[in-house]
Amino acid sequence: MMVIRPIRADDYPALYQMAVESGHGFTSLPVNDELLMRKISRSEQSLQKAVSSPGDEGYLFVLEDTSNGDVCGTSALEAAVGLDDAFYHYHLGKVVHSSRSLGVYKTVDILTLCNDYTGVSELCTLFLRENRREKNNGRLLSKARFLFMAEFAERFADRVIAEMRGVSDQNGHSPFWRWLQEHFFSVDFPTADYLTGIGQKVFIAELMPKYPIYVSLLSKEAQQVIGKVHDKTRPALALLQSEGFSNRGYVDIFDAGPTVEARVEHIRSIRYSRKLQVQIGTPGPDSQPYLICNTTIENFRATWLPLTVSEQSDQVVLPQACADALGVKAGEQVRLTRI
Repeated sequence: MMVIRPIRADDYPALYQMAVESGHGFTSLPVNDELLMRKISRSEQSLQKAVSSPGDEGYLFVLEDTSNGDVCGTSALEAAVGLDDAFYHYHLGKVVHSSRSLGVYKTVDILTLCNDYTGVSELCTLFLRENRREKNNGRLLSKARFLFMAEFAERFADRVIAEMRGVSDQNGHSPFWRWLQEHFFSVDFPTADYLTGIGQKVFIAELMPKYPIYVSLLSKEAQQVIGKVHDKTRPALALLQSEGFSNRGYVDIFDAGPTVEARVEHIRSIRYSRKLQVQIGTPGPDSQPYLICNTTIENFRATWLPLTVSEQSDQVVLPQACADALGVKAGEQVRLTRI
C-alpha cells in the first residue's frame, strides 16, 4: 500500500537521492546535506508546535511503499511564505502609451518585481520518482496535502500558491534567466537557482532590476517562455488547475514559470472533503477511488483506495489493512475526498 506520512530523520538518504534526481530548476530540493537535514528537522518541529495561526512552519511529507519501506516521492507545505526572507515574483502587467494628437495608442506588457504573496501558504517540493509515476501515486502525493490543510486549517493562510517549474534545457539553462544574466547578473541559472534553494537570496535584492522591465526588450527566446512550464511539470499543473488553481499573472523571477493560486475554501479536494466514522469490513462492489487520511498531526497518514461512500451516511467501511496503515480503529474518524 502507498502511504503519505511526515518525513523522519532516517528518510534522509532517500531525500538526498531525490534531490539529485530532481535536477536543475527544482529550487526546493537542492543537493545540500545541511539544508536537507534542516528541512527534515524543521518539519518535525513544526508538527510538534501548538499553532493557532500560520507562521514559519514547514511540513515535509514522503510517499512510502509499505510493502518494502521504499520512499518513492516527497511533497511539502509552507504555512506562510516571506515572513523571514523576502519572497519575490514578477507580475506581468500592462502600460499604455497614447497620444491623441498623434493618433497613437499602444499597449505594452511589463514585468514588475513584487512581494505580493507575502504571508500566503505554499504547496512546494513535489517530486515523484520516475519508476513510481503510475496509477494514482502522483495524485496521492499532491492531493494528500489538501486533506492535511482541511484537517488542520488553523495552520494555514486563506490563500495558497504553487510555483510551477519554468522552461529550461537539459543542461539547466533558462532562456529567461539568460537575458537577465547578460544584462544584470554574472551568475548562471543553475548557480542562482541553487543559491536561492539554500537560502542565500540577498543577491536578488542587490542585483535584480528595480524598475519594470518592458517584455518587448527581452530576447525572443525569453519572451516565449514567460508563464510556460517545464514539460515534466505539465501533469502537476493540470492537477492543480482541476482543483481550481489559476494564474493571475505572477511568474518566477528566474525561469518565468507561472505561479498559480487559489483560496483555500475554493480548492475542490478541501471543499468536498468529509469526516466520517470508521467501520471495519469490506467495501461494496460499486466502490470509487477516494483519498483518505487520519486526523492526527504527528502521526498523520494518508492513502487512497476504492471505497463505497453514501452521501447520507456518517460512516465509511475500511478494510483492516487500510485501517492499520492509517493507524485508526473502528469508531474513530477519518477525512476523505473523491479522487
